[in-house]
Amino acid sequence: METGLIERVAARAGTVAAGLAILACGPPAFAQEPDELLARGTYIMESIGACGNCHTPKRSDGTPIENLHLGGAFVIEEPAFKAYAPNITMDEATGIGTWSDEEIIRAIREGFRPDGTIIGPPMPTPWYRDISDTDVRAIVAYLRNAEPVNRVVPKSEYRVPLPPDWGPPVESVPDVSPDDPLAYGTYVAVALGHCTECHTPIVEGVHDFSRVGLGGNTYPNIFGLGFSVISANVTSHPTLGIGEWSDEEIKLAITDGIRPDGRQMLDSMAFQYYRNMTEEDLDALVVYLRSLPPLPAE
Repeated sequence: METGLIERVAARAGTVAAGLAILACGPPAFAQEPDELLARGTYIMESIGACGNCHTPKRSDGTPIENLHLGGAFVIEEPAFKAYAPNITMDEATGIGTWSDEEIIRAIREGFRPDGTIIGPPMPTPWYRDISDTDVRAIVAYLRNAEPVNRVVPKSEYRVPLPPDWGPPVESVPDVSPDDPLAYGTYVAVALGHCTECHTPIVEGVHDFSRVGLGGNTYPNIFGLGFSVISANVTSHPTLGIGEWSDEEIKLAITDGIRPDGRQMLDSMAFQYYRNMTEEDLDALVVYLRSLPPLPAE
C-alpha cells in the first residue's frame, strides 16, 4: 500500500457517510433510562455489533476466552500496517477506564483517542460514524458494565501516514425507524454491523463502493486460527451471489454459518454473536442484502 493511500480511504469514507445520512430518517433519540440503555447496548454488542469478535482473544477452536472479554486480541498485518485490537475494558491501567463517555463516543464515531491521536484501520470508523446517538450511548453503557481486564496489548504500527481525520466532527445522528425496512436494514448492516467493510472489494487498499457486496477480499490466517478466507459475494447475483437463496437460508448462513447445501462455513464470521439477533433485525438485514444489485453484472 503506497504512501498517501489511507488518505484516499478517508476521502472514500465520505461516500458511506453521505449515503447513510439520507437514510437516517427517524426522529432524534429521546433520553432513555440507564437500564434501557444497558439492555440496548448489551443487545448490540452481543449480536450485530460483535465487537468481541475482534477485541476478545480466542481459543484455537475459535471460541472466545470468557475471562478476557474485550481485553484486546485481533492482529492483522498488511504491507501498510500491523494492527492490534486494543483492550477496551474499563481497566484504568491497560484499558479505557479513564476515558469519559464523550471520549469513548468520539473514539467510536470519529476515530480519535483522548490524547488527540487518530485510530487507524482496521477499526471501521467510516462505518461507525453513522451509529445513532442512542445506540452509541448504549454501547458506552455496556462497556462501563463489562468486567475490567488487566491486559497489555501492543500498539499498532503504521508504515504509511494516517489521515488527519476520518471526516468532519459527528454532531448528532438520529435513530433509524424500523418502519422503513430498507433504511433500517441498511443501518443494521452498514453502521452497526459494518458488513460491507469485508464484503466490498478493496483495490490497492481502497474500498470500491461501486461494487458493494461483491466480496473477494482475502484474509490470511484470520484471527490466527490457521486458515485464510475470502469474503463472499453477498449480492443478489443468482449463481455467484445469494440471489437464489431463500430468506431462511440467508438467515441460517448469518447465524450458524451453514450454506443452503448444508456445508459449514469457516469460523471467521461472528456467528456466535449474530445468532443473538432478533428476528426483526435479521429480516431487515435480508431486505438490505436483497437490495444489492447482482454483481458481477451480467
